[in-house]
Amino acid sequence: MQTLNVALGERAYPIHIGRGLLGRADLILPHLKTQRVAIVTNEVVGPLYLERLRAGLEDAGVRTAAVVLPDGEAHKDWETLARIFDMLLAERCERSTTLVALGGGVVGDMGGFAAACYQRGMPFIQVPTTLLSQVDSSVGGKTAINHPLGKNMIGAFYQPRLVLADIDTLDTLPDRELSAGLAEVIKYGLIRDPGFLAWLELNLDRLMARDTDALAWAIERSCRNKAEVVAADETEQGERALLNLGHTFGHAIETGLGYGEWLHGEAVAAGTMMAAELSRRLGWIDAAAVARIEVLLERARLPVWGPRLGVERYVELMSHDKKVEAGKLRLVLLRALGCAVMHGEAPAGEIAAAIEARCR
Repeated sequence: MQTLNVALGERAYPIHIGRGLLGRADLILPHLKTQRVAIVTNEVVGPLYLERLRAGLEDAGVRTAAVVLPDGEAHKDWETLARIFDMLLAERCERSTTLVALGGGVVGDMGGFAAACYQRGMPFIQVPTTLLSQVDSSVGGKTAINHPLGKNMIGAFYQPRLVLADIDTLDTLPDRELSAGLAEVIKYGLIRDPGFLAWLELNLDRLMARDTDALAWAIERSCRNKAEVVAADETEQGERALLNLGHTFGHAIETGLGYGEWLHGEAVAAGTMMAAELSRRLGWIDAAAVARIEVLLERARLPVWGPRLGVERYVELMSHDKKVEAGKLRLVLLRALGCAVMHGEAPAGEIAAAIEARCR
């Protein structure tokens, strides 16, 4: 087991990464206020892993309750969020009860948002079960639900007390979900870790084959990058925004197509290519660098072309992005491979041209 720390002073918390962690109640018990836990999961993950988690906790004397949500991004909304509150109230959960989010990014985001709101804040723990959630969404305290006009527009910064990433859960992860997670892994190399980018180019086939050592190393390196950024900029006032490479374009794809049509990582991959193309048009990276990114994403079986929503539709959807400031769209772009910047001065014509160039 590898353990990292998210350094946030009194709200610091560990990230445990390894195999066979789901039944390790001893890793969870130190982070509980009382011997009560409310588990949030979904209809895909629940049948696979809920009982394993519950059994370990109940054997240690912890009382548990659970709610099983419908699966998918299409259910990341107020109605589904209310089902969590219904369970918490029906079970008479108190402010000291700990909410445990067992699932991928959607479950983690909604569970964390519910924990932030219920009785004005209850402790929660992330138990991510997808590659994307293990390397990205479970770390850093971003919680949210979607709105028809924009993804993740309603939420809160609310840190977990523990992240427990059991690599065993990736054994049941569909290939498409594995690829979606790799989009976020590749992102860390592109924005701040050129050594990791080079390692990924050499070892991507091992990751695609689910090699245990390669997965463990990639998850640990990704989480280390995320933890360092979050510790420096918890509420995304500066550096943390760089973690959104490809996301402004990608969120437009997700919203424009309808939530769940493309997986988040798939949309981020196509969005990353749009960001790379715009970076090239601004003279910051060359065509060879763009091609290098494209090859890596294609090897991960990720889309490198966005859907033809129309440039006007893309720009309209992007205008709802959380990085819009004083009405100006700010984009994460690449000064070089391994060096991302936030840029708010890209000409509208160049943004449109980059979108058009990467759609088919």
